[in-house]
Amino acid sequence: MPLKVLTVDDSKTIRMIVKKAFKPYDCELVEAENGQLGLDTATREKPDLIILDITMPVMTGIEMLERLKKDDELKAIPVIMLTAESGKDNVMQIVKMGVQNYIVKPFKGEQLIERVQSVLKLEEKSGKDTAGAAEKYFKIQDSITILRLPPKITRPIGVEVEGLIGSRLKDMKADGLSKFILDLTGVKETNMSPIKLIIQVIEKCGAAKVHTRVAGTAVLKEELQEFAETSSLPIHDSLEAAKSQF
Repeated sequence: MPLKVLTVDDSKTIRMIVKKAFKPYDCELVEAENGQLGLDTATREKPDLIILDITMPVMTGIEMLERLKKDDELKAIPVIMLTAESGKDNVMQIVKMGVQNYIVKPFKGEQLIERVQSVLKLEEKSGKDTAGAAEKYFKIQDSITILRLPPKITRPIGVEVEGLIGSRLKDMKADGLSKFILDLTGVKETNMSPIKLIIQVIEKCGAAKVHTRVAGTAVLKEELQEFAETSSLPIHDSLEAAKSQF
């Protein structure tokens, strides 16, 4: 069962850094924007760890920590505090309240994970083969996710890519990315396997509200126009041309 981590911070950027840091690990991340929402979420979710900012509106991290320590069901949850470098008085206060772990902003994800591992044992996500498979097809350039299909798309390849596209779109959403290019410039054969895959990818991108462009050769474009499913599909003659359309 994955560990549940609650991050409480009014900064969306900090919450994103925390989310990215935990991505390789078997963890479920829940978020809150201030101490009051954080307390409500902690009461409801009973997380295994709380990463708590000090300076927040509505209810500060110190106030939330005080409430946590008074709640018999929540007081044992380990807490890692986030503080500004100038907040040395805050550090002394949280140490007096029994919190030994804190990180000074700004910080890197690696620093956070190192601190977390001193409190909890993190397990890496299983499915490294899946991650390796994704690397064969997907890459990110200039904040654009690119899916490059191989010269020959067999049915097993189509099934593999279809199985990866959903999780990749979720990762894009989590990372704040919304641009996607289906790169067909290397495809040498057209048959129903690539046609079906192209349609699946475009439909899933549309459902995820991702801006999608397609790159392919002039020869491929001509061949795709012969199929009813792809006859009206806009195809740019190079990857750079597709990028320029965003």
